[in-house]
Amino acid sequence: MSENEIREWVIDQAYAKERIDKYITESWEDEVSRSQVQLWIASGHVMVNGKAVKANYKLAEGDHLEVTVPEPSIVEIVPEDIPLDVAYEDRDVIVVNKPRGMVVHPAPGHSSGTLVNALMYHCKDLSGINGELRPGIVHRIDKDTSGLLMAAKNDKAHASLAAQLKDHSVTRKYVALVHGNVSHDQGTVDAPIGRDPQDRKMFTVTDKNSKHAVTHFAVLERFGDYTLLELQLETGRTHQIRVHMKFIGHPLVGDPVYGRSKGIKMDGQALHAKVLGFVHPSSGEYMEFAAPLPEDMENLLENLRSR
Repeated sequence: MSENEIREWVIDQAYAKERIDKYITESWEDEVSRSQVQLWIASGHVMVNGKAVKANYKLAEGDHLEVTVPEPSIVEIVPEDIPLDVAYEDRDVIVVNKPRGMVVHPAPGHSSGTLVNALMYHCKDLSGINGELRPGIVHRIDKDTSGLLMAAKNDKAHASLAAQLKDHSVTRKYVALVHGNVSHDQGTVDAPIGRDPQDRKMFTVTDKNSKHAVTHFAVLERFGDYTLLELQLETGRTHQIRVHMKFIGHPLVGDPVYGRSKGIKMDGQALHAKVLGFVHPSSGEYMEFAAPLPEDMENLLENLRSR
């Protein structure tokens, strides 16, 4: 979420007569409180069909809803001396191995302990393109996903890396443990992802208000009722791997949102961003990095192998 960012929706029949503040809160991809949304509405940052409305406005089918994000309420992020596992660093870019449980960037009500707080202490210089809340951040991985993430240290590098992500030329390979025995040694899930109409804090495979999403997978190891997969992202939608694996009947082990309540217990989903490759913004050289599986996933796999 950055200053002057604009987000738009066209209201589907399913959400007609719903309060606008509730709809925006549940539809926002980042964490945002209902009280924050109400402040945006009160200050004229929310328009319906080109006109300002009140927080209790009831949506109608076909309404065009537009939110212009005002200046962030957190105007200063405090650098914090949080240890970083740095895979690579130069004057343009830094690649870090993010631990499971760490939030990538601050959000209202969550302004400390994030990767951005740690990067600001470590780097001193980060790209400003994504605004004060997300300095240097080019892409994200979920809080409970571990692994490699790149950040830009100047605006030129940021623009280059963002363009590569948009062109789907960045190599992003993940390792995941999923429920069930995946029958094919390899395959591709090509299924659009959008908000779940039953719960808009979740995502699902749907043809309505969705975005193209493609995930390639290959089996690394089988454990009978569990399978270890390597997954390569062609697109980078929110929760893409988690949603696609649930869609094909093999949700991630430990996934608190899209997983199963039975079976192996884990603190967060068994998903690790293992390989990250990109063309260096200045040298033009292709660079690729790999991060070992975190200890909790390694222990889990050893237990399955020794059953």
